Amino acid sequence: MNAHTTPGPNFDRRMLESLICPQTRTRLEYDAARQELVSKAANLAFPIREGIPVMLIDEARVLE
Repeated sequence: MNAHTTPGPNFDRRMLESLICPQTRTRLEYDAARQELVSKAANLAFPIREGIPVMLIDEARVLE
C-alpha cells in the first residue's frame, strides 16, 4: 500500500450481508468515516471496534 492509498475496513465486508439490526431485524449500512454500522430503521449506529462490529443495543449510538 502506498502513502496515497486509503486503508479499507478492518473487517470482511462480506460479513455485512449476514449482519442485521438486533432491534428491527433490518439491513445495516456501513459508515466508513465513523467506523459504524447504521440502522436507519432503529435510528442507531453500532460501533466497529478493532475490526469487530459491536451489535449490542446498549453500545449503539442514537442517531440525531
